[in-house]
Amino acid sequence: METSSFSLTLQIVIAVLAGISAQVLGELIRIPSIVFLLLFGILLGSDGINVLHPYQLGVGLEVLVALAVAIVLFEGGLNLELRDLGRVSGSLRNLVTFGTLLTLLGGGMAAHWLGEFPWSLAFLYASLVVVTGPTVISPLLKQVQVTRQVAILLEGEGVLIDPVGAILAVVVLDTILNSAATPMAISIGLVARLGIGAAIGGGGGWLLGQILKRANFISEDLKNLVVLAGVWGLFGLAQSIRGESGLMAAVVAGIVLRASSIPEERLLRRFKGQLTVLGVSMLFVLLAADLSIDSIFALGWGSVLTVLALMLVVRPLSVALCTWNSSINWREKLFLAWVAPKGIVSASVASLFAILLTEQGINGGDAIKALVFLTIVMTVFIEGLSARWVASVLRITASEEKGAVIVGCNALGRLVGKLFQDEGESVVMIDTDPEACEQARADGLQVFQSSALDPDALAEAGIESIGTFVALTSNGEVNSVLAQRALEEFEPPRVLAVVPQNGSQQSDQQKAKAKAKVKAKAKVNQAFSAELPIKSWNQYITDGQVKLGMTVLREPGFAFQQAHLSALMRAGELMPLLVRRQEQLKLVAVQEDWRPGDRLIYLLHDPRPKLLKRLSGASAASHLAIETLPEVEEVPLETLSRAAAVEVADPLRS
Repeated sequence: METSSFSLTLQIVIAVLAGISAQVLGELIRIPSIVFLLLFGILLGSDGINVLHPYQLGVGLEVLVALAVAIVLFEGGLNLELRDLGRVSGSLRNLVTFGTLLTLLGGGMAAHWLGEFPWSLAFLYASLVVVTGPTVISPLLKQVQVTRQVAILLEGEGVLIDPVGAILAVVVLDTILNSAATPMAISIGLVARLGIGAAIGGGGGWLLGQILKRANFISEDLKNLVVLAGVWGLFGLAQSIRGESGLMAAVVAGIVLRASSIPEERLLRRFKGQLTVLGVSMLFVLLAADLSIDSIFALGWGSVLTVLALMLVVRPLSVALCTWNSSINWREKLFLAWVAPKGIVSASVASLFAILLTEQGINGGDAIKALVFLTIVMTVFIEGLSARWVASVLRITASEEKGAVIVGCNALGRLVGKLFQDEGESVVMIDTDPEACEQARADGLQVFQSSALDPDALAEAGIESIGTFVALTSNGEVNSVLAQRALEEFEPPRVLAVVPQNGSQQSDQQKAKAKAKVKAKAKVNQAFSAELPIKSWNQYITDGQVKLGMTVLREPGFAFQQAHLSALMRAGELMPLLVRRQEQLKLVAVQEDWRPGDRLIYLLHDPRPKLLKRLSGASAASHLAIETLPEVEEVPLETLSRAAAVEVADPLRS
């Protein structure tokens, strides 16, 4: 008895160690971790070194699969933002409904005609692979950062289609086991499972939200466990009423709880995310270890063609039809058509169905399981490993996002906004000062008079679809907080903050502390220059003591140009603003890595009094114009600092 108990314990320990090792390796090499989960599982299984034997767990494996899938789907629902889904609601609805039907029909025909499966088993296979799997999509999107619209659509599809696909698979299995079932009975079974799950999940998610808001006597750590118990309770309740409705209950509970805006939402999402990683890591290794490689090879080339047809014909056709009238461009559609890897739900349900079909005396269960795992392997390896390259070629990475949300309608903020706008990019300004907002509107800029700490205001300003968020207020502490909050809530591709250094007003210790805070934020970059006295530059711009210039960094003498720019910045005479690189406009960061071909837009400080300028013949410009100055390497430092330029009395007022 002790030996048997230790053997089962050892199986779980090995699976967890292998699973977490696969996750760490995936993070290290920046490859989807499911690749290593599959490899480790096969290596440890009977076709490898034969140390992992999932069949020893018996019915316990089914229990682990059910509970882990419930957590995976709940965590997926918890990460869905209804506000985000609204932007792609039409395409998402089509993919989850019409797209599911197309995949079922197309996959079934491919499995029958190419894989030579009987029609019943062919459609059972198709029902198992209609899902895309958030456990694969989410890690993939963390490593391949695509435009927000594509990411929202892929994540939303992965979460919402999982319960639909699992329930659809159960309905198809019931039809095979009960051949006398009528189409009406089949439809009623499908709708009943979806409806029961949605009702229980919605009610339970709302109740959990109320408990977390009102039960102040429960500690924060215990609240996470209350939610865990509640999710499993809702899952069990729905399952007891109607089989497989628990999956829909888990998803809806997560969505409703997210919409409840609970105070501990961030901590809860982190806790559930860790549980999801643990559950997926262990289960994928166990299920892969239980797979027979011989059964996959026995399928023949017809099954490989079946999977290729699913990837190259069915999925692209589904995406094309489901996004026909959407705002998604053709590059994004191609990426959506290419990326549809299968995950834990397909693997777990296929393993369960193989057992049920065998128990009912129906041949083909192991073949279906092998074909599903072949689909997982091919989609994960081919699509997962090539996703970064495909996104780069199609130019839909997050770094390609354009536009800016600028917090701070001071002189520098308005100047940066005008520069972005003059370069053809959309700009939105945010500030709480009515007078500053009015000045920005007079300059032709779109303005939101609101606090940038309000996520609803940021969403209304369009932060989900922009490439740059920058905090340019005169308060460095505020800028740091605003940038970090924007990063946590919306994850814009580029997040920058100005942390001003106010000379003698700030001690060396305070300066070091301010710098350390910015460095501590891994994805928040400090804007412009390390020692930027923002109040002084705002005053320079207001007094017209600046020149706006542009220069292109050339390959000959590039090292000298870099040293020259650094000297000007250290002297406080030049502040780099924007850089145009390969058709992409970026706000300059402190640690900017200059490259030949960069077109740099910058400000020069010209301390001459305004009266002296006018006496010297300079005229006030009605508009802040970008002047192309001589190349940096062709002009000495002191000459560049005093180069003749278009003088502006007020660069921002037209």
